[in-house]
Amino acid sequence: MRDLHARRIVGFGLTSADADRLTEFYVMAFGARQVSSEHLSGAGFERRMGVSGGALRHTIEVGRESVDVIQFDMPGRPYPQPLSPIDTVFQHFAIVVSDMDQAMSQLQRSSGWVPISRGGPQRLPASSGGVTAFKFQDPEGHPLELLAFPKHDVPARWRERLSDGIFLGIDHSAISVRDTATSKGFYQALGFVVTSQTLNHGEAQANLDGVPSPEVEVTALSLGATTPHLELLCYQSEVRPTHRALAGNDAAATRILLAADGLQSDVDAAPRLLVDPDGHHLLLVD
Repeated sequence: MRDLHARRIVGFGLTSADADRLTEFYVMAFGARQVSSEHLSGAGFERRMGVSGGALRHTIEVGRESVDVIQFDMPGRPYPQPLSPIDTVFQHFAIVVSDMDQAMSQLQRSSGWVPISRGGPQRLPASSGGVTAFKFQDPEGHPLELLAFPKHDVPARWRERLSDGIFLGIDHSAISVRDTATSKGFYQALGFVVTSQTLNHGEAQANLDGVPSPEVEVTALSLGATTPHLELLCYQSEVRPTHRALAGNDAAATRILLAADGLQSDVDAAPRLLVDPDGHHLLLVD
């Protein structure tokens, strides 16, 4: 990893048991657009992903960000249930919305999702960003978050998208970690830079996360462009580590796609898949 340098987050990957059905959910719930579909196979693909056999990949766009929905020919384990944000397997990406009421109305017209948050969307205090947020799981268990900025304080990167509709795009991926310093060191070695750090707690945070009395250290890391970025979630009171390593075809093996320098010229031999200290998957792409 010493010679690798990440340049930006270029997308995300979801492992799916039924890529057609999950893609349809994202289209209906968030207005996503399917831009391509292909079957991936070959020794290089198997080696990079750590699987046997090929996979069907649908690429969709949520706002202006890209998500690969991948159905492996040989499926792995389903998403572990019940799931809590204090589990280190937890990883979500946050979709920015222009109007939370309209976004919730559209989400509620889709079936199969399960709420994580209690009592609907939660307005966090200014010390935690002042955003309104709602966490839930898609029909296959992947955690997601809807995120609305205060109307008087929409960041410029999202203000320019307000005319795009309700679902503007993906702001960040958040991953639960056991130790902030360890994870921060791993990602800084790849080129990430810390841009903010807060300690979130209180009733709204408890309702958002669906856990009692959380105290969570949130560390934002960026690769220059602030969207999408990465957030480390380190719960101070309790952490449930993942004891079994995630295989590439497990539903919980959500991937962050990174454009990186330092890849070998032979694509099949390149160190394409990295796993962070808590088991989260990073896929290096051209």
